[in-house]
Amino acid sequence: MIFFVWIFFGYLAGSFPSGYLSALWVKGVDIRTTGSGATGATNVGRLLGKKWAVAVAVVDMLKGAVPMVIARLWGVDEPWLLSLTGFAGVLGHNYPVWLAFRGGKGVATTYGVVFFLFPPLSYFLAPAGGIIWFVLLKTAGYVSLASLISLWCLPLFSLAFSLPSAYTFVLCALALLATFRHKENIRRLLEGNESRFGRHGKS
Repeated sequence: MIFFVWIFFGYLAGSFPSGYLSALWVKGVDIRTTGSGATGATNVGRLLGKKWAVAVAVVDMLKGAVPMVIARLWGVDEPWLLSLTGFAGVLGHNYPVWLAFRGGKGVATTYGVVFFLFPPLSYFLAPAGGIIWFVLLKTAGYVSLASLISLWCLPLFSLAFSLPSAYTFVLCALALLATFRHKENIRRLLEGNESRFGRHGKS
C-alpha cells in the first residue's frame, strides 16, 4: 500500500499547475489558449517573458524533485519505487487532474527528477544533460530538438555509468514520454516549420 502512496504523492506534486497559475495571475489568461497550449516554461516565456519562464521552470523542476527528496528522507531507497515516484511526477505535470489533464511537456520536471534520481552521481548526470540542451539550443536554435536529444542522452549516460536498471528504465520511459508530448514539434521540424528560440510561434 505504501508503494502506491508515494507514487500518488509524486503525481499530485507534479500536477501543481505552476505555469497555468502564473499566466492567470499576471495576465488573467488561460495559458492553454495561447501559443502551443502547453502549461510549461517555454509557453509561459512566450506570454510573460524570460523571467517568468525561468521562475516556472524552477518550480516545475522542484515538483519532480521534492517527492523524491522526501521519500529518501523517509528512508525509501528502493530504486523502482523512487523511479516510479519520479515518473509519476512528470505524468502529473503533463496530465494534471486540475486542468482536465492538459499540462506541459515535462522537460523541466524530468530534469528535477533526474537530479535526485541517483545521488551523488545524478548531481553530475542532470547538469551534463543540461549542458547538451544549452549547446544544442544555441547552435540549432530549437527548444524542442535540444530538449529531446538531451533527454535521450540521459539513459545512455545511465548505461555508461552502470546505474541500476530501474533508473535506466525510467530515463528511457521519460524520454519516450517527452517524445510523445513533442510529436507536433517533431512534425514541424521535419516539415521545416518549427519556430526557433526567441521567435513567436508554437514550441
